[in-house]
Amino acid sequence: MDLDGVAMSRPGKALFGDLSLTLSSGDRLGIVGLNGCGKSTLLRVLTGAAEPESGNVRRGRGVRVAALDQVPVLPSGLVLEAVGDGWEAAAVLDRLGMGGLTDAEVDTLSGGQAKRVALARTLVTESDLLVLDEPTNHLDIDGIAWLEDRLAEYRGGLVLVTHDRHVLDRVTTRILELDRGKGYLHEGGYAAYLEGRALRDEQAAGAESTRRNLARKELAWLRRGAPARTRKPKARIESATALVEGRAEAPARAGIPDLHLGTPRLGDRVIELEGVGHCFDDGPLLFEGVDLALDNRERLGIVGANGTGKSTLLDITAGRRVPTQGRVETGPSVRLGYYDQLGFTLDLDQRVRDAVTGGVRVPDWRDAALLEQFWFNDDAQWGPIRLLSGGERRRLQLLLTLVAQPNVLLLDEPTNDLDIDTLRVLEEFLDDWPGALVVVSHDRAFLERTVTDVVVVDGTGRVGRRPGGYAAWEDERRAARQGPRARAASVGGAGRVTADRASEPGTRPEGAAATATGTGGERSASTLRHLMKQVDKELAALSRRHDVLETELTAAGTDHEALRRIGAKLAVVSASVAAAEERWLALAEEAESSRGTR
Repeated sequence: MDLDGVAMSRPGKALFGDLSLTLSSGDRLGIVGLNGCGKSTLLRVLTGAAEPESGNVRRGRGVRVAALDQVPVLPSGLVLEAVGDGWEAAAVLDRLGMGGLTDAEVDTLSGGQAKRVALARTLVTESDLLVLDEPTNHLDIDGIAWLEDRLAEYRGGLVLVTHDRHVLDRVTTRILELDRGKGYLHEGGYAAYLEGRALRDEQAAGAESTRRNLARKELAWLRRGAPARTRKPKARIESATALVEGRAEAPARAGIPDLHLGTPRLGDRVIELEGVGHCFDDGPLLFEGVDLALDNRERLGIVGANGTGKSTLLDITAGRRVPTQGRVETGPSVRLGYYDQLGFTLDLDQRVRDAVTGGVRVPDWRDAALLEQFWFNDDAQWGPIRLLSGGERRRLQLLLTLVAQPNVLLLDEPTNDLDIDTLRVLEEFLDDWPGALVVVSHDRAFLERTVTDVVVVDGTGRVGRRPGGYAAWEDERRAARQGPRARAASVGGAGRVTADRASEPGTRPEGAAATATGTGGERSASTLRHLMKQVDKELAALSRRHDVLETELTAAGTDHEALRRIGAKLAVVSASVAAAEERWLALAEEAESSRGTR
């Protein structure tokens, strides 16, 4: 397939122009770019669902194309009938978490379920070219891993739009980047794309620096008095004016501005769940006995398969839903921000710039600057929200959540429909954000970057906290799949405290048993929570002391005596931090074991 000089636009905005591309059998092309840059439109041009406004598209004779749209349309009838009647249709539906709904009516499905059915239908269709628009949306981690393997084995051509960096890194060998109306092709996959874009940003920054220097010189030349200026060549004057008034192309991306300032201080008491359980309509309990106390610098992920109750648990934490069992207490200093899968109810006829102010005041230059940093240019700001793409609306919803400056932020599947650049900047924002974060996500890269612990909602009714974040939980699951011998090696092999050691009986870190159980009897859940909070406070104080000593160490310069003295103190504090962490893990294991025996 060949694209030659193709251009497309939408009302009030050019998407891309003069785009040329060749797709050969076996090509594995990823398409990336900001929401609203035209990725989905380009896929529709490739499949023939849309005709280009200019340019030509030449398709090979007899090429079979199977496509997944961003918002697919399914035929009425049963789910299995919509996918196919062969064994493969049922097997793929099961892999995508839809095995229990094969006999359901398509019209009764949620949006996420319909997307998974449409993906299954696309995957089982015989094709020479597979075109997928955000196929990982609404899949759980196991479903994404399976899809990744399936696409890696596919022998036809593949064109893929996705925000999942793991999938891009695994299955693509070329990346087409759409940026401000232009296309940039990077040979070599996701890593080559990152390198190429970074180089382009550096070149753009260098060009702007050069332009400014030239502009200053030309401006001085223009100002050397009226008599001299009258004898200057007209072309030179026009050139100088263009330099002064113009500017080189800016680097490809800006970033989320510093919204940390003004975030209200969060007290020690944040949100606590005690004995929480929930069910719907007298059905079975999704989970029970959930005890969770959020710290004021919490970085917690909630993971598990689709349908196990992750979003329900997040709703209960937010106070949006009353649990069937247990209680939830929220601290008085909490200002909650919730970015969920539905998002704000946006007034589609409202201008983008008015949405930021909530319609309570006239937008000013500060609002315009903020929108620019979220990649809404002047035309987009003055246009109605209905002209934004689905991804741009999600980006606007993220802006509205952050601009309210919450100190507790709950994110439910934030990576769905957001582009890679927005996700990376959001991750950087959260690195230094001074509040508490709880995130439900299936995006492995996002979890790796943003959370330190995970709560596992596994569908058995028990909910367990795993220190170490997504990577530790994945190590635990991998060891469990490999069997007891591999699990023992995983736990003890490198001397690293993993989630296995915190969650499995009999694998407590050496020396921690006396701390956890040396009282001679089983301690209550409230006692264990109190002890864990004490250790949390101790760790916080030790961390602050550690930071102070590191600052003093840097300031000591070449003063060897000071370096020796401060270094000795730092070693003691580091050992104390490690010991406190071991005590916390032992207490966490005891709490987990006590829940398992109730």
